[in-house]
Amino acid sequence: MSMESKQENTYLDISFANFLAARSGLDGRQKDEFNAIVLRLSASLAEGHSCLNVSPVEEQLLSNLSLVAVTGRQDATSLTPLVLHGTNLYLARYYNYESRLARQLRVLADKRFTEEADSDIIDILFPGESAAGSDQMRAALTALARPLIIVNGGPGTGKTTTVVKMLSLLVASSNTSLRIGLAAPTGKAAMRLSESIGNSLEKLGLPDAVREAMPKTAVTLHRLLGVQKNSPQFRHSSARPLAHDVVVIDEASMVDLAMMSKLVDALKPGSRLILLGDKDQLASVESGAVLADLISSFPASSVELRKTYRFDDNIKQLATSINASEHEQVWQQLTGATADNVSLCAADDLYSYLSLRYGDYLSFVQDITSPLESDVRDIFSRFNNFQVLCCVAFSERGVMAINRRVEQRLAAKGLQCKHNEWYPGRPVLITRNDYGLDLYNGDIGICLWSSEKQGLRVWFERPDGSLRSCAINMLPTFETVYAMTIHKSQGSEFGEVLVVLPKEDNRVLSRQLIYTAVTRAKQKVSIVADRSILKLALLRQHPRRSGLREMIVQESMPR
Repeated sequence: MSMESKQENTYLDISFANFLAARSGLDGRQKDEFNAIVLRLSASLAEGHSCLNVSPVEEQLLSNLSLVAVTGRQDATSLTPLVLHGTNLYLARYYNYESRLARQLRVLADKRFTEEADSDIIDILFPGESAAGSDQMRAALTALARPLIIVNGGPGTGKTTTVVKMLSLLVASSNTSLRIGLAAPTGKAAMRLSESIGNSLEKLGLPDAVREAMPKTAVTLHRLLGVQKNSPQFRHSSARPLAHDVVVIDEASMVDLAMMSKLVDALKPGSRLILLGDKDQLASVESGAVLADLISSFPASSVELRKTYRFDDNIKQLATSINASEHEQVWQQLTGATADNVSLCAADDLYSYLSLRYGDYLSFVQDITSPLESDVRDIFSRFNNFQVLCCVAFSERGVMAINRRVEQRLAAKGLQCKHNEWYPGRPVLITRNDYGLDLYNGDIGICLWSSEKQGLRVWFERPDGSLRSCAINMLPTFETVYAMTIHKSQGSEFGEVLVVLPKEDNRVLSRQLIYTAVTRAKQKVSIVADRSILKLALLRQHPRRSGLREMIVQESMPR
């Protein structure tokens, strides 16, 4: 069974397919076949693919329809809802994103810069290294010569340190001052990038002039591009490009096709784009697997960081085994006695452990009746030290059930913790972007008393490291977040994670999902899983189907 057939069609999908079929000019069996193709395309998009691969028979049927533009054909029009490119069928919007991105990236990757590397800064950044140098040195020299660079590496491989060295070399070697922008897909990831940049700057011993020219604060991608109220378009585009000479995007695996297309479209001529990410993590929630496609399409612009600097050895070994789908080795690592920070948690012990961990957190919070800024920071630090990550939202071992049970257990211990009511310490996850409030899907807030006697308010950590509070009645849609899905955890790190797999197989389970969950942990990982379900997850991959690599190759061919 194909992957797309596993995705159930929504009412909107069915209505869309019926709408197109009614206007196709087909009847009988051919009309039914066309309807089925459109339903499969909708299901494929819901799975994160940007297109649907069709059979030769289906290709022949589609190529004769006025609703379908066939690329390369003289009578092709840009006004059709569907586009057939080779054997890939697209919704027109996704074809336009993919083809435009391929064209722009090909142009960007083919350009070269001629600045000479500043030898003094090279000696400071890479003391004693030869001309061949380390992966970090190769990345820095590549950034000096090329406008597109992709730095790929797992957790702890020094991606942020690498980008600081890259930027330091660019600043020191440039004849003019550079305007540098730092961004990430989520507020949490942007805040982590800001912190990591600051830590790296303190350690490198850079000259004052270089240090002062370095960016200190990252923003979300939405803020970088400029949100416009009631519009899907951003303020910055090719018509009004970004002012930055260098744009750095962290957690690039989370950036979907549409967002990457809009980002590249907004780059000013002559600028550089630096992408940082881990290609083995989950791809973006929306369509595309852009980072992986770019790494395979532009090997000369890609650098893989292979050396691990700051990542727990036991967690690294577990992540490596997961990435290799070595399910027997993974089970042995979880159940063995050799590592006390990597373990299997029995399902029967789950809620006792959660009651202990979150009970300590909530008791601490509820003893503070008028929190100062230092208290709020301490509370966030304590909360971020532990997080439950679930594969699914709805099941006995899903987010909704665990959040409810945790609150019931905490209330039974005498803590103020009533389900669906506000109480000090209640953690919430924003689930819808609110550009007016500058709150985005994935932001985590904590309900606390206001020091200004304004009652309960929800506090948020901002990407620049500052704190802000919001009135409860002003919040966009949210949910309680003692547990969150693994997808929602992308871009975040926690001291300890407890990963909970469902009792039954689910189509979302995959090797990438478990790898992403485990690599959110800095110090400790526990997993609740039946052995058979964990094995199924580790042996399953969810490759994304797109035509981006093919289009990039086509853009490089002489016309």
